[in-house]
Amino acid sequence: MILKVRPSHIGGFVTVPGSKSHTIRAVAIAALADGVSEIRNPLVSEDTLSAVEAYRSLGAEIECLEGLWRVKGFERRFGNTARCKVVNETIDVGDSGTTLYIAMGIAALGFEESTFIGNERIMRRPVKPLADVLNQLGALVTCSEKGTPPVRIVPCRCPKDRDKRAGCFTPKGIREVTLDCSKTSQYLTALLLNYPTACCGTVIHAKDLVERPYIDMTLNWVRSLGIVIDEEPGNVFKIRGGQEYKPFTRDVPSDFSTATFFLCGSALASMTYGTPITVKGLDMNDTQGDKGVIDILRQMGASAEINEEGVTITASRLRGITVDLGDMPDSLPMLAVTACFAEGVTRFTGVAQARLKETDRIAVMRQELTKAGCDIEETEDGLIIRKSDFKGGCLSGHGDHRVAMSLAVGGCFAQGETVIEDADAVSVTFPGFAEAMVSLGADLVKQ
Repeated sequence: MILKVRPSHIGGFVTVPGSKSHTIRAVAIAALADGVSEIRNPLVSEDTLSAVEAYRSLGAEIECLEGLWRVKGFERRFGNTARCKVVNETIDVGDSGTTLYIAMGIAALGFEESTFIGNERIMRRPVKPLADVLNQLGALVTCSEKGTPPVRIVPCRCPKDRDKRAGCFTPKGIREVTLDCSKTSQYLTALLLNYPTACCGTVIHAKDLVERPYIDMTLNWVRSLGIVIDEEPGNVFKIRGGQEYKPFTRDVPSDFSTATFFLCGSALASMTYGTPITVKGLDMNDTQGDKGVIDILRQMGASAEINEEGVTITASRLRGITVDLGDMPDSLPMLAVTACFAEGVTRFTGVAQARLKETDRIAVMRQELTKAGCDIEETEDGLIIRKSDFKGGCLSGHGDHRVAMSLAVGGCFAQGETVIEDADAVSVTFPGFAEAMVSLGADLVKQ
Protein backbone atom coordinates (compact mmCIF):
# COMPACT_ATOMS: atom_id res chain seq x y z
CA MET A 1 0.00 0.00 0.00
CA ILE A 2 1.10 3.57 -0.74
CA LEU A 3 -0.05 6.61 1.24
CA LYS A 4 -0.05 9.97 -0.53
CA VAL A 5 -0.34 13.00 1.75
CA ARG A 6 -0.54 16.66 0.80
CA PRO A 7 -0.16 19.55 3.28
CA SER A 8 -3.48 19.58 5.13
CA HIS A 9 -5.37 21.74 7.58
CA ILE A 10 -6.34 19.07 10.13
CA GLY A 11 -8.28 19.29 13.38
CA GLY A 12 -11.36 17.97 15.13
CA PHE A 13 -12.27 14.85 17.10
CA VAL A 14 -10.98 11.29 16.78
CA THR A 15 -11.55 8.05 18.68
CA VAL A 16 -8.69 5.57 18.71
CA PRO A 17 -9.30 1.80 18.79
CA GLY A 18 -8.62 -0.59 21.66
CA SER A 19 -5.12 -1.24 22.93
CA LYS A 20 -3.09 -3.87 21.12
CA SER A 21 -1.09 -4.67 24.26
CA HIS A 22 -4.21 -5.10 26.38
CA THR A 23 -6.00 -7.15 23.71
CA ILE A 24 -3.15 -9.61 23.29
CA ARG A 25 -2.83 -10.07 27.05
CA ALA A 26 -6.59 -10.51 27.39
CA VAL A 27 -6.71 -13.26 24.74
CA ALA A 28 -3.74 -15.09 26.28
CA ILE A 29 -5.19 -15.03 29.80
CA ALA A 30 -8.65 -16.04 28.55
CA ALA A 31 -7.02 -19.02 26.82
CA LEU A 32 -5.39 -20.01 30.12
CA ALA A 33 -8.69 -19.88 32.00
CA ASP A 34 -10.97 -22.89 32.29
CA GLY A 35 -14.28 -21.55 31.07
CA VAL A 36 -15.63 -18.85 28.78
CA SER A 37 -14.33 -15.27 28.94
CA GLU A 38 -15.63 -12.23 27.07
CA ILE A 39 -13.37 -9.48 25.77
CA ARG A 40 -15.23 -6.30 24.85
CA ASN A 41 -13.89 -3.59 22.52
CA PRO A 42 -10.90 -5.66 21.38
CA LEU A 43 -8.54 -4.20 18.82
CA VAL A 44 -9.17 -5.95 15.51
CA SER A 45 -5.88 -5.81 13.65
CA GLU A 46 -3.32 -8.11 12.07
CA ASP A 47 -1.35 -8.53 15.30
CA THR A 48 -4.34 -9.29 17.50
CA LEU A 49 -5.81 -11.68 14.95
CA SER A 50 -2.42 -13.42 14.85
CA ALA A 51 -2.79 -13.89 18.60
CA VAL A 52 -6.27 -15.35 18.09
CA GLU A 53 -4.98 -17.86 15.56
CA ALA A 54 -1.99 -18.78 17.74
CA TYR A 55 -4.15 -19.59 20.76
CA ARG A 56 -6.61 -21.48 18.57
CA SER A 57 -3.65 -23.58 17.45
CA LEU A 58 -2.86 -24.19 21.11
CA GLY A 59 -6.38 -25.45 21.78
CA ALA A 60 -8.53 -22.45 22.75
CA GLU A 61 -11.91 -21.89 21.09
CA ILE A 62 -12.34 -18.25 20.07
CA GLU A 63 -15.40 -16.63 18.54
CA CYS A 64 -14.80 -13.16 17.10
CA LEU A 65 -17.96 -11.06 16.95
CA GLU A 66 -18.24 -7.33 16.29
CA GLY A 67 -17.04 -5.56 19.42
CA LEU A 68 -16.87 -8.83 21.38
CA TRP A 69 -14.55 -11.83 21.44
CA ARG A 70 -15.68 -14.93 23.30
CA VAL A 71 -12.87 -17.26 24.39
CA LYS A 72 -13.29 -20.78 25.75
CA GLY A 73 -9.99 -21.51 27.40
CA PHE A 74 -7.95 -24.66 27.81
CA GLU A 75 -9.66 -27.36 29.85
CA ARG A 76 -8.40 -28.40 33.25
CA ARG A 77 -6.09 -31.26 32.43
CA PHE A 78 -4.09 -31.54 35.65
CA GLY A 79 -5.62 -30.76 39.02
CA ASN A 80 -7.15 -27.30 38.86
CA THR A 81 -4.86 -26.00 36.13
CA ALA A 82 -5.82 -25.44 32.49
CA ARG A 83 -3.20 -26.57 29.95
CA CYS A 84 -2.97 -26.13 26.22
CA LYS A 85 -3.26 -29.13 23.91
CA VAL A 86 -1.72 -28.29 20.56
CA VAL A 87 -4.12 -28.46 17.62
CA ASN A 88 -1.66 -27.30 14.94
CA GLU A 89 1.94 -28.28 15.59
CA THR A 90 3.36 -25.36 13.56
CA ILE A 91 2.10 -22.06 14.94
CA ASP A 92 2.43 -18.90 12.85
CA VAL A 93 2.40 -15.70 14.94
CA GLY A 94 2.50 -13.40 11.92
CA ASP A 95 4.22 -10.14 12.89
CA SER A 96 3.34 -10.23 16.60
CA GLY A 97 6.39 -10.42 18.84
CA THR A 98 4.28 -10.21 21.99
CA THR A 99 2.26 -13.23 20.86
CA LEU A 100 5.44 -15.15 20.04
CA TYR A 101 6.90 -14.74 23.51
CA ILE A 102 3.69 -15.28 25.50
CA ALA A 103 2.76 -18.33 23.43
CA MET A 104 6.24 -19.78 23.96
CA GLY A 105 5.55 -19.68 27.69
CA ILE A 106 2.15 -21.33 27.21
CA ALA A 107 3.64 -24.08 25.05
CA ALA A 108 6.43 -24.77 27.56
CA LEU A 109 3.73 -25.73 30.08
CA GLY A 110 1.54 -27.55 27.58
CA PHE A 111 0.98 -31.10 26.39
CA GLU A 112 2.36 -31.35 22.89
CA GLU A 113 5.48 -30.36 21.01
CA SER A 114 5.15 -27.25 18.87
CA THR A 115 7.12 -25.02 16.51
CA PHE A 116 6.73 -21.24 16.27
CA ILE A 117 7.31 -19.28 13.09
CA GLY A 118 6.22 -15.91 11.73
CA ASN A 119 6.78 -13.44 8.95
CA GLU A 120 10.18 -12.26 7.79
CA ARG A 121 10.51 -9.72 10.60
CA ILE A 122 9.52 -12.20 13.31
CA MET A 123 12.11 -14.64 12.01
CA ARG A 124 14.72 -12.01 12.95
CA ARG A 125 13.38 -11.40 16.47
CA PRO A 126 15.70 -12.53 19.30
CA VAL A 127 14.27 -15.35 21.42
CA LYS A 128 17.35 -16.87 23.05
CA PRO A 129 17.12 -15.12 26.46
CA LEU A 130 13.58 -16.43 26.93
CA ALA A 131 14.43 -19.83 25.46
CA ASP A 132 17.36 -20.21 27.89
CA VAL A 133 15.13 -19.51 30.90
CA LEU A 134 12.36 -21.84 29.70
CA ASN A 135 15.04 -24.54 29.42
CA GLN A 136 16.12 -23.86 32.99
CA LEU A 137 12.48 -24.21 34.05
CA GLY A 138 12.27 -27.70 32.55
CA ALA A 139 11.24 -27.36 28.91
CA LEU A 140 13.36 -28.24 25.92
CA VAL A 141 13.48 -25.15 23.69
CA THR A 142 15.64 -24.82 20.60
CA CYS A 143 15.98 -22.00 18.09
CA SER A 144 18.26 -21.06 15.19
CA GLU A 145 21.99 -20.52 15.62
CA LYS A 146 21.29 -16.76 15.51
CA GLY A 147 18.99 -17.07 18.51
CA THR A 148 15.89 -16.39 16.42
CA PRO A 149 12.85 -18.42 15.25
CA PRO A 150 11.92 -21.02 14.25
CA VAL A 151 11.46 -22.06 17.89
CA ARG A 152 10.88 -25.71 18.73
CA ILE A 153 9.38 -26.43 22.17
CA VAL A 154 9.12 -29.79 23.91
CA PRO A 155 7.10 -29.15 27.09
CA CYS A 156 8.64 -29.79 30.47
CA ARG A 157 7.63 -32.98 32.20
CA CYS A 158 7.97 -34.40 35.68
CA PRO A 159 10.90 -36.84 35.77
CA LYS A 160 8.59 -39.51 37.22
CA ASP A 161 6.08 -39.31 34.38
CA ARG A 162 7.25 -38.87 30.78
CA ASP A 163 3.82 -39.57 29.28
CA LYS A 164 2.71 -36.57 27.18
CA ARG A 165 -0.85 -37.10 28.31
CA ALA A 166 0.18 -36.50 31.93
CA GLY A 167 0.95 -32.88 31.24
CA CYS A 168 4.07 -30.77 31.42
CA PHE A 169 5.05 -29.69 34.88
CA THR A 170 8.28 -28.93 36.66
CA PRO A 171 8.87 -30.80 39.93
CA LYS A 172 7.38 -29.31 43.06
CA GLY A 173 9.46 -26.71 44.86
CA ILE A 174 10.81 -23.36 43.71
CA ARG A 175 12.84 -22.60 40.61
CA GLU A 176 14.99 -19.45 40.58
CA VAL A 177 16.15 -17.90 37.30
CA THR A 178 17.79 -14.74 35.98
CA LEU A 179 16.24 -13.24 32.85
CA ASP A 180 17.95 -10.69 30.59
CA CYS A 181 15.31 -7.98 30.03
CA SER A 182 17.60 -5.37 28.45
CA LYS A 183 16.09 -5.79 24.96
CA THR A 184 12.40 -6.20 25.72
CA SER A 185 10.00 -6.53 28.64
CA GLN A 186 8.00 -9.13 26.69
CA TYR A 187 10.17 -12.01 27.92
CA LEU A 188 9.20 -11.18 31.49
CA THR A 189 5.54 -10.76 30.58
CA ALA A 190 5.57 -14.29 29.15
CA LEU A 191 6.72 -15.71 32.48
CA LEU A 192 4.49 -13.54 34.66
CA LEU A 193 1.41 -14.59 32.70
CA ASN A 194 2.15 -18.29 32.48
CA TYR A 195 4.16 -19.47 35.46
CA PRO A 196 1.52 -18.87 38.14
CA THR A 197 -0.03 -22.01 36.58
CA ALA A 198 3.15 -24.10 37.00
CA CYS A 199 2.97 -26.59 39.83
CA CYS A 200 6.07 -25.10 41.47
CA GLY A 201 6.95 -21.58 42.46
CA THR A 202 9.19 -19.40 40.32
CA VAL A 203 11.52 -16.59 41.33
CA ILE A 204 12.62 -14.32 38.49
CA HIS A 205 15.49 -11.86 38.71
CA ALA A 206 14.73 -9.45 35.86
CA LYS A 207 18.09 -8.05 34.82
CA ASP A 208 18.30 -4.59 33.20
CA LEU A 209 14.53 -4.31 32.87
CA VAL A 210 13.25 -1.88 30.23
CA GLU A 211 9.69 -0.82 29.38
CA ARG A 212 8.51 -1.04 32.98
CA PRO A 213 4.98 0.26 32.24
CA TYR A 214 4.28 -2.85 30.17
CA ILE A 215 5.19 -5.01 33.16
CA ASP A 216 2.84 -2.95 35.32
CA MET A 217 0.13 -3.63 32.73
CA THR A 218 0.80 -7.36 32.94
CA LEU A 219 0.81 -7.34 36.74
CA ASN A 220 -2.43 -5.36 36.84
CA TRP A 221 -4.08 -7.93 34.61
CA VAL A 222 -3.02 -11.01 36.56
CA ARG A 223 -3.53 -9.50 40.01
CA SER A 224 -7.01 -8.25 39.08
CA LEU A 225 -7.87 -11.89 38.38
CA GLY A 226 -6.65 -13.10 41.76
CA ILE A 227 -3.14 -14.24 40.81
CA VAL A 228 -0.50 -13.67 43.52
CA ILE A 229 2.88 -12.32 42.38
CA ASP A 230 5.11 -10.59 44.91
CA GLU A 231 7.83 -8.14 43.97
CA GLU A 232 11.00 -7.29 45.85
CA PRO A 233 13.47 -4.45 45.22
CA GLY A 234 15.78 -4.92 42.26
CA ASN A 235 13.05 -6.29 39.94
CA VAL A 236 12.74 -9.63 41.68
CA PHE A 237 9.39 -11.31 41.07
CA LYS A 238 8.16 -14.20 43.21
CA ILE A 239 5.41 -16.25 41.59
CA ARG A 240 3.40 -18.68 43.65
CA GLY A 241 2.80 -21.92 41.75
CA GLY A 242 -0.41 -23.90 41.40
CA GLN A 243 -2.66 -20.94 40.71
CA GLU A 244 -5.48 -20.80 38.18
CA TYR A 245 -7.17 -18.16 36.06
CA LYS A 246 -10.93 -17.73 36.35
CA PRO A 247 -12.99 -16.70 33.30
CA PHE A 248 -13.65 -12.97 33.08
CA THR A 249 -15.49 -10.23 31.19
CA ARG A 250 -13.44 -7.11 30.53
CA ASP A 251 -13.39 -4.00 28.34
CA VAL A 252 -10.19 -3.23 26.44
CA PRO A 253 -9.12 0.40 26.99
CA SER A 254 -8.18 2.65 24.07
CA ASP A 255 -4.61 2.52 22.82
CA PHE A 256 -2.24 5.29 23.94
CA SER A 257 0.36 4.08 21.42
CA THR A 258 -2.08 4.80 18.61
CA ALA A 259 -3.24 7.99 20.32
CA THR A 260 0.36 9.24 20.13
CA PHE A 261 -0.05 10.03 16.43
CA PHE A 262 -3.04 12.26 17.11
CA LEU A 263 -1.71 13.83 20.32
CA CYS A 264 1.46 14.90 18.52
CA GLY A 265 -0.57 15.77 15.44
CA SER A 266 -2.73 18.01 17.63
CA ALA A 267 0.31 19.92 18.89
CA LEU A 268 1.49 20.45 15.31
CA ALA A 269 -1.97 21.30 13.98
CA SER A 270 -2.67 23.87 16.69
CA MET A 271 0.78 25.39 16.18
CA THR A 272 0.39 25.53 12.40
CA TYR A 273 -3.32 26.09 11.82
CA GLY A 274 -4.78 26.89 15.23
CA THR A 275 -7.00 23.78 15.06
CA PRO A 276 -6.18 21.12 17.67
CA ILE A 277 -7.35 17.51 17.75
CA THR A 278 -9.32 16.06 20.65
CA VAL A 279 -8.62 12.37 21.24
CA LYS A 280 -11.64 10.67 22.76
CA GLY A 281 -11.95 7.57 24.92
CA LEU A 282 -8.56 7.54 26.67
CA ASP A 283 -8.36 6.25 30.26
CA MET A 284 -5.85 8.43 32.11
CA ASN A 285 -5.66 5.86 34.92
CA ASP A 286 -4.39 3.16 32.59
CA THR A 287 -0.79 1.92 32.92
CA GLN A 288 0.14 2.14 29.23
CA GLY A 289 3.62 3.64 28.91
CA ASP A 290 2.81 5.85 25.95
CA LYS A 291 0.51 7.87 28.19
CA GLY A 292 3.80 9.62 29.02
CA VAL A 293 3.72 11.28 25.59
CA ILE A 294 1.35 13.87 27.08
CA ASP A 295 3.97 14.87 29.65
CA ILE A 296 6.69 14.97 26.99
CA LEU A 297 4.60 17.34 24.88
CA ARG A 298 4.08 19.50 27.96
CA GLN A 299 7.86 19.60 28.49
CA MET A 300 8.19 20.71 24.87
CA GLY A 301 5.90 23.68 25.57
CA ALA A 302 2.44 22.34 24.74
CA SER A 303 -0.63 22.44 26.97
CA ALA A 304 -2.91 19.50 27.64
CA GLU A 305 -6.60 19.81 28.45
CA ILE A 306 -8.10 16.64 29.84
CA ASN A 307 -11.84 16.48 30.40
CA GLU A 308 -14.89 14.35 29.68
CA GLU A 309 -14.64 15.10 25.95
CA GLY A 310 -11.12 13.72 25.72
CA VAL A 311 -7.51 14.88 25.61
CA THR A 312 -6.64 18.01 23.62
CA ILE A 313 -3.06 19.15 23.04
CA THR A 314 -2.42 22.75 22.00
CA ALA A 315 0.80 24.60 21.31
CA SER A 316 1.90 27.95 19.93
CA ARG A 317 5.48 26.72 19.68
CA LEU A 318 7.48 23.68 20.67
CA ARG A 319 11.01 23.58 22.04
CA GLY A 320 13.60 20.83 21.95
CA ILE A 321 14.24 18.77 25.09
CA THR A 322 16.31 15.79 26.21
CA VAL A 323 14.19 12.83 27.28
CA ASP A 324 14.68 9.13 28.02
CA LEU A 325 12.18 7.01 26.05
CA GLY A 326 13.16 3.70 27.63
CA ASP A 327 9.65 3.14 29.00
CA MET A 328 7.88 4.11 25.78
CA PRO A 329 9.86 2.95 22.74
CA ASP A 330 6.78 2.81 20.52
CA SER A 331 6.47 6.60 20.75
CA LEU A 332 9.88 7.21 19.13
CA PRO A 333 8.79 7.45 15.46
CA MET A 334 6.03 10.03 16.01
CA LEU A 335 8.01 12.02 18.56
CA ALA A 336 10.91 12.10 16.10
CA VAL A 337 8.64 13.68 13.49
CA THR A 338 7.32 16.15 16.05
CA ALA A 339 10.84 17.14 17.09
CA CYS A 340 11.58 18.28 13.55
CA PHE A 341 9.20 21.19 14.18
CA ALA A 342 10.56 22.09 17.64
CA GLU A 343 12.93 25.02 18.25
CA GLY A 344 16.50 24.04 19.06
CA VAL A 345 17.72 20.48 19.58
CA THR A 346 15.80 17.44 20.79
CA ARG A 347 17.61 14.38 22.12
CA PHE A 348 15.86 11.04 22.59
CA THR A 349 17.92 8.61 24.69
CA GLY A 350 17.65 5.25 26.44
CA VAL A 351 15.68 3.56 23.70
CA ALA A 352 18.17 1.09 22.20
CA GLN A 353 15.46 -1.59 22.22
CA ALA A 354 13.72 0.34 19.43
CA ARG A 355 16.30 -1.24 17.12
CA LEU A 356 14.67 -4.64 17.75
CA LYS A 357 11.06 -3.78 16.90
CA GLU A 358 9.45 -4.43 13.51
CA THR A 359 12.40 -2.51 12.10
CA ASP A 360 15.46 -0.79 13.53
CA ARG A 361 13.35 2.28 14.26
CA ILE A 362 16.33 4.43 15.20
CA ALA A 363 18.07 3.82 11.88
CA VAL A 364 14.88 3.89 9.83
CA MET A 365 13.60 7.19 11.25
CA ARG A 366 17.01 8.79 10.72
CA GLN A 367 17.02 7.52 7.14
CA GLU A 368 13.49 8.63 6.23
CA LEU A 369 13.54 12.00 7.98
CA THR A 370 16.87 12.78 6.33
CA LYS A 371 15.25 12.04 2.95
CA ALA A 372 12.45 14.42 3.94
CA GLY A 373 14.99 17.20 4.46
CA CYS A 374 15.30 17.04 8.24
CA ASP A 375 18.47 17.47 10.31
CA ILE A 376 18.66 14.26 12.31
CA GLU A 377 21.51 12.25 13.81
CA GLU A 378 21.51 8.65 14.96
CA THR A 379 23.09 7.60 18.28
CA GLU A 380 23.52 4.14 19.78
CA ASP A 381 20.39 4.47 21.90
CA GLY A 382 18.38 7.23 20.27
CA LEU A 383 18.22 10.25 18.00
CA ILE A 384 19.37 13.88 17.96
CA ILE A 385 17.02 16.12 15.98
CA ARG A 386 17.37 19.81 15.09
CA LYS A 387 14.55 22.01 13.88
CA SER A 388 14.17 21.40 10.17
CA ASP A 389 11.96 22.00 7.16
CA PHE A 390 9.94 18.83 6.61
CA LYS A 391 9.93 18.88 2.82
CA GLY A 392 8.16 15.59 2.19
CA GLY A 393 9.10 13.57 -0.87
CA CYS A 394 9.16 9.85 -1.61
CA LEU A 395 9.62 7.97 1.67
CA SER A 396 9.26 4.38 2.87
CA GLY A 397 7.32 2.91 5.77
CA HIS A 398 9.72 -0.08 5.77
CA GLY A 399 6.80 -2.38 6.53
CA ASP A 400 6.57 -0.86 10.02
CA HIS A 401 3.15 0.45 11.06
CA ARG A 402 4.47 3.10 13.45
CA VAL A 403 6.99 4.43 10.93
CA ALA A 404 4.36 4.68 8.18
CA MET A 405 1.78 6.41 10.39
CA SER A 406 4.27 8.90 11.82
CA LEU A 407 5.45 9.92 8.35
CA ALA A 408 1.85 10.28 7.21
CA VAL A 409 1.07 12.67 10.06
CA GLY A 410 4.25 14.60 9.29
CA GLY A 411 3.15 14.84 5.68
CA CYS A 412 0.22 17.04 6.72
CA PHE A 413 2.75 19.72 7.72
CA ALA A 414 5.29 19.18 4.94
CA GLN A 415 6.21 21.73 2.29
CA GLY A 416 5.10 19.45 -0.50
CA GLU A 417 3.52 16.08 -1.21
CA THR A 418 4.69 13.10 0.83
CA VAL A 419 4.49 9.63 -0.71
CA ILE A 420 4.96 6.75 1.72
CA GLU A 421 5.63 3.40 0.12
CA ASP A 422 5.53 0.02 1.88
CA ALA A 423 2.81 1.22 4.23
CA ASP A 424 0.68 -1.94 4.35
CA ALA A 425 1.70 -2.63 7.94
CA VAL A 426 -0.60 0.15 9.18
CA SER A 427 -3.19 -2.63 9.52
CA VAL A 428 -1.06 -4.24 12.23
CA THR A 429 -2.49 -1.85 14.83
CA PHE A 430 -4.89 0.57 13.13
CA PRO A 431 -6.56 -0.62 9.91
CA GLY A 432 -8.74 2.52 9.94
CA PHE A 433 -5.85 4.98 10.20
CA ALA A 434 -6.26 6.52 6.73
CA GLU A 435 -9.99 7.00 7.22
CA ALA A 436 -9.42 8.60 10.64
CA MET A 437 -6.92 11.04 9.14
CA VAL A 438 -9.30 11.95 6.33
CA SER A 439 -12.08 12.58 8.88
CA LEU A 440 -9.75 15.15 10.49
CA GLY A 441 -9.30 16.91 7.17
CA ALA A 442 -6.14 15.26 5.88
CA ASP A 443 -5.63 15.27 2.13
CA LEU A 444 -4.58 11.61 2.22
CA VAL A 445 -5.11 8.89 -0.35
CA LYS A 446 -4.15 5.25 -0.05
CA GLN A 447 -3.34 3.22 -3.13
